[in-house]
Amino acid sequence: MFFQRKAISCPLTYAEIPLATKLENLRFVVFDTETTGFHVSSIDRLIEIGAVPVEGFQVQDKEYFQTYVNPMRQISREISELTSITDEKVENAPESYEAIQQFFDFVEAWETVCLVGHYVSFDALVIKSELKRAKATVKNIYTIDTLDLIGVISPSYDMRDLERYAKIFGTRIYERHSALGDALTTAYLFVELLWHFKQRGYQTWGELMERSNSV
Repeated sequence: MFFQRKAISCPLTYAEIPLATKLENLRFVVFDTETTGFHVSSIDRLIEIGAVPVEGFQVQDKEYFQTYVNPMRQISREISELTSITDEKVENAPESYEAIQQFFDFVEAWETVCLVGHYVSFDALVIKSELKRAKATVKNIYTIDTLDLIGVISPSYDMRDLERYAKIFGTRIYERHSALGDALTTAYLFVELLWHFKQRGYQTWGELMERSNSV
């Protein structure tokens, strides 16, 4: 019997936004995930999603999204020590499919042009892997990685650590290895990078797409 996967669309507006739209008129959602480990396409699972909107070069840090996620497996002591997320914290949390739907509802409410993250390909893989386990596929995920913007602005830097970049660019640092904390840190870094990007003469959504290698 042929089984057809459910298709879920991430409610982003990038395809509808004119390329000439000014950067200050765009809305983004910056997000981060925490997991039980790095092997998210196989054995490891999502345990937290955190997100915060950016609008008009301002972080809307009072309008954040955060949820723990029940991975339906035990969290190792090492991960609990790193993230402060314990089995007790996720016991009554939604499972991944429901948590991701809640996250997408938040994205839709903000009329988000695209998702932003630091090393965002990992977080996108987390979302896709969890939906695959739920017999679903996801369409329309469009992302900007702060690492790509840093490559445009300061190509001599060659590292991935979020906190070190935040220190270099003089932006706020929130609780590390917390999805919401890292999302907030990334959001403030992203706003600073947008200002640098604009100061280099780039003004529009089309230029941001082209120079950030969005996928």
